[in-house]
Amino acid sequence: MDDAESVVRHANNINVARQLRDRFPHPYTRANASAFLKAATSAPEPSNLAIDVDGEAIGAVGYVPGIDVERFSAEIGYWLGESYWGRGIATEALLLVTTHVFETLNLLRLFALPFADNAGSIRVLEKAGYTREGTLRSSSVKYGQPRDQLLYARVNTSWRGVNP
Repeated sequence: MDDAESVVRHANNINVARQLRDRFPHPYTRANASAFLKAATSAPEPSNLAIDVDGEAIGAVGYVPGIDVERFSAEIGYWLGESYWGRGIATEALLLVTTHVFETLNLLRLFALPFADNAGSIRVLEKAGYTREGTLRSSSVKYGQPRDQLLYARVNTSWRGVNP
């Protein structure tokens, strides 16, 4: 909970919020940060992790596991405070979480759906070894405007399979 002020400082930014799902609120309040941190610290296997630089939470990486036949896949997403953009921090965080999820949870595939005009996020995914698989035309609406999304994925080449 000590990170709440830092999270608010970096998350309460329209340039961050406009590139994320609507569940990431704007304005981003202390109550939003407290709820995020409480959920992140109470899960048995945390799926939302803070990005920490010099002891300060400046963003997050999270994943949502699939169910049923997609139970070995997960959607991954991330955000970073604008003052830290362009430094390779999001790429490093994404690489660390991808490796952790593949090795520890034995997931077969991680995928992301950045907005097609989010060049920074696309660069992060590509630097982290994710491959563009397609374009989802007018697949989302953000702030009342239809937006295309791109489908990026990375497959775990060391996947250990499962017993049927």
